[in-house]
Amino acid sequence: MNTLAANLKQNHLKVTPQRLAIYSYLINTTAHPSVETIYNDLKEEHPSLSLATVYKTVASLRDAHLVTEFNVGEDSHRYDANTSFHPHLICTRCHCVVDYLNPTALESSALSNLRNQIAEKKGFHAEAQEFDIYGICPDCQSKEN
Repeated sequence: MNTLAANLKQNHLKVTPQRLAIYSYLINTTAHPSVETIYNDLKEEHPSLSLATVYKTVASLRDAHLVTEFNVGEDSHRYDANTSFHPHLICTRCHCVVDYLNPTALESSALSNLRNQIAEKKGFHAEAQEFDIYGICPDCQSKEN
C-alpha cells in the first residue's frame, strides 16, 4: 500500500483521491502553502476539487498531526508536512516562511533547555513547542533600500 495512504488510514482518515493529492502536495513542497495556494495548484489536475474540500482536508490532516498549521499574520495560515521540530522564520511583509532545518546539537539543546525552564517555572510539563521568528526577509529588505 502507498505510504501516504497508509498514513491516512493509520490516522483514521478515509483515503480519497483528493485527500491523497492534497497530502502528497504538502509532503512534496517546502513552500508552506496556504489553503488557497494548494487549491490553485491542484484544481487543474483535480477538477472536482473544491476550496471547501481543501479547507476540510487540511484541517483533518492538522488534527491528525500529519501537518502543522501556523499563523503568519493577518489571520493567514500556512501548512507544513515536516512535523519534526524546526524553527520557522516568517516575513512580516510578504509572509514568506523559511525553514531552519537541522539545527546544531548546541542550538537544539539550548531550545530544549529554554522550553523546559519556562514550562517548569509555571508548573507545566512541556510536551511540544513551536519556535517562529518574525522579521523582514532579505528580499523585502532589499526592496526597502
